[in-house]
Amino acid sequence: MANKVLQAIMQRSVEFLGGTIVVAAAVFGATAATAQDASLAGKTVTLYVGFGPGGGYDLYARVLARHLGKHLPGHPTVVVSNMPGAASVRAANYVYSVAPKDGTALGTFGRQMGIAPLLTPTAQFDGTKFNWVGSITNEVSTCITWHTSPVKNWSDMLERTLTLGGDGPGADPDVFALLYKNVFDAKIRLVSGYHGTTPIILAMERGEVEGLCGYSWSTIKSKNQSWLTEKKINIIVQAALRKEADIPDVPLALDLAKTEEQRQILKVILTSQETARPFAAPPGVPADRVAALRKAFMDALRDPELRAEGEKLGLDLDPIAGGELQKIAEKIYATPPDIVERAKQAVIYKAP
Repeated sequence: MANKVLQAIMQRSVEFLGGTIVVAAAVFGATAATAQDASLAGKTVTLYVGFGPGGGYDLYARVLARHLGKHLPGHPTVVVSNMPGAASVRAANYVYSVAPKDGTALGTFGRQMGIAPLLTPTAQFDGTKFNWVGSITNEVSTCITWHTSPVKNWSDMLERTLTLGGDGPGADPDVFALLYKNVFDAKIRLVSGYHGTTPIILAMERGEVEGLCGYSWSTIKSKNQSWLTEKKINIIVQAALRKEADIPDVPLALDLAKTEEQRQILKVILTSQETARPFAAPPGVPADRVAALRKAFMDALRDPELRAEGEKLGLDLDPIAGGELQKIAEKIYATPPDIVERAKQAVIYKAP
């Protein structure tokens, strides 16, 4: 009798252990499959830059691309592909609707692209549906004039006609020049169509235009430090939700607002400064790949090698996680329609 009881106990133990092994194998198999699905081993990740080579967005993208692959699962190759056009709307439209939706395509665009569909019909996407991966930093935009311009400060810009260079509808130089012109009645004459800030800067140095707006303070520090040491530029105004400590004497656009309507319009535009160097994946990318991209982005920005390279180049590295960018996009899109319409009118070119 005792032998039969012992045999029954052993049989049940074997059955229990067998079931445990089956369950463990199933869990392990599912985990392995998930890890394999998220892996980008043997693939090439293309990072599309909405501007030509040589500018600030291109510089930040190339620094990230040199370090991102080692933090992605499977350690794929990461390459940069410049896709300039329509102030980076072309690249944003491409990444949104055409690029592969498997985690092998990323894009970086002008900081205004997140809200561009609210302001211009050329942006054929919904900014809340991008899978925002992260932003390398937040940003302060400046309006600058060349040292030969008679416009030296904000008061001058309200009293003297100022010729500024632009890129195209939705581009930072155009958006901010028109914002100051339409909201504050600054005497700005916008000459657009230069296809990027680098050609505008060359035009400024040649005397074709007197300056440009929407130019990043971080880019001035990293690429144009000689302008500061040699006093080649006048910094007229800064645009952000908070003042840049490096230039405390330059007025903040929000502080210049005299009415609540002006403040509301400015906040719609300036919120995008919090996503100054944004990177996004297309809609429809599987959740595990999005999570892997977001983690790799933040890990790369913490990488000592990337940070050392950024410091050498004078780059601002103050990353914002993709989830935070997603919340910012949703907050902007929830802005009341009447305020959005006012902001839209504020950045439209109006003939004299």
